[in-house]
Amino acid sequence: MKLPHLSNFTKKRPQGGSAGQDDLGGQQPFALVKYFSFTSLAVILIASLVLTWSFSRNARETMLERSEIYSRMFAESLNRQVFYLFVLPTFVRYGRIALSDPVQYSQLDLIITDITRGMNIKSVTIFDSKENRISYSTDSSLKGKAGAGGIEYQKALGGESSTVLFSSGSMLNLMLPGGQPVSCLLQTYVPFRQGGQGEIMGVVAVTQDLSADLEALISLQFKIIIVSLAVMGILFAVLSAIVLRADRIMEARAEERRELEKQLHESKRLATLGKMIASVSHEIKNPLGIVRSTAEIIAKRIGKVAPGNEHLAAIIVQETTRLDGIVREFLDFARPKEPNLAPASLNSLAERMAVFMEAEFTAKQIQPVLELDTALPELMIDSEQMYQALLNIVFNAVHAMTEKGRGTLTVRTRLLSGGGAALEVEDTGCGMSEEKLSHIFTPFYTDKNRGTGLGLSITKNIIEKHGGTISVKSREGEGTTFAVSLMGAA
Repeated sequence: MKLPHLSNFTKKRPQGGSAGQDDLGGQQPFALVKYFSFTSLAVILIASLVLTWSFSRNARETMLERSEIYSRMFAESLNRQVFYLFVLPTFVRYGRIALSDPVQYSQLDLIITDITRGMNIKSVTIFDSKENRISYSTDSSLKGKAGAGGIEYQKALGGESSTVLFSSGSMLNLMLPGGQPVSCLLQTYVPFRQGGQGEIMGVVAVTQDLSADLEALISLQFKIIIVSLAVMGILFAVLSAIVLRADRIMEARAEERRELEKQLHESKRLATLGKMIASVSHEIKNPLGIVRSTAEIIAKRIGKVAPGNEHLAAIIVQETTRLDGIVREFLDFARPKEPNLAPASLNSLAERMAVFMEAEFTAKQIQPVLELDTALPELMIDSEQMYQALLNIVFNAVHAMTEKGRGTLTVRTRLLSGGGAALEVEDTGCGMSEEKLSHIFTPFYTDKNRGTGLGLSITKNIIEKHGGTISVKSREGEGTTFAVSLMGAA
């Protein structure tokens, strides 16, 4: 009977899309989330910097405005006190005001020094009303200097007070080592009137040193920016961690979905294949049994009819027995039995296997070694199915060592920390490549001249039905180790 090709039972993927495209489509909303998250973070950072700059600017303007008001009030107060404490007494005493006179200059300097003591005033300068010349200054180097007053001097002579700001330095001066110190001087020019309201006698210039205040303001601005950057950095780190974790989770879920789709596709393919195998095996099994029975009868009679040809009937019986084993293997794969659980020991199965395989081990010069844990508990397993799984693993190991020539087969059992048991089969055979290792549990995969390639696939099926796991480690030229882990102590 000619079997249909396996590809005829493979369900094709619709042409409208693929798993990769589905994953891409599923990740597009998350990509938008990442885009808007980082965009929002950038906007927040820019907004924070703008607000910091705006706050600092408003604070600086408020400081200058208050300082200007303070300076004008101080200048007006100074104007009145100088007039009443110096101008009037001096005029009464000497009949005129002459600051070129050292005595009068000393008296004025004493009065102004006393007035400005304890106040944030850098210098006080008095200009002559008739010419642009400094008549008095707390800074002795400016005394008698001509042309020192600018447009503010002219405005003050016209009765208008004005203020001018001299500042240098910025945030970089504080950040860079060896930078120029911050400087900020506020000069206020007010008319010097008789009694504070009368005729203009000159111009008073009051200079405030706001360098310390400006430096403190710049320092505050710098700290606000650093704190804003730190907060943004923390937010960015947290957001990045969330995004990366979410990205990994989504990638893991996408990979899981692809794997599930692959398993589902494989399950459908194997289900269809199993139905076909079960049907074909059923049709072959009965005729095969008839052929074997007939061959056995012929073997008994052929000795009488044609002596010396008995081996021909024996060949028929031998080959039909082999074919019957193959058919049974197909049926075990197509219609796996549910395990009949009962308390049993893995040690007993290993010892039973050693007795059964003794002749085979001797013939092929294989040294069996049993390392059995005597404290191993009994497990709830189907002992016949697990024995079949163990034999399949051992047959695979024997074949690997036959190719290499003699060797040692080690079967060990041990107790697992979770209460279960582990069974390991280690051989010193030829080992396997990574490519072969990735396909050994694939149905119908085999590199032997004879065999169906279902042994290890059936073994894995049996172990998974018992809720266990099977893993393989192998290195070419060194050997292979199969490890089975089972839970559920009796």
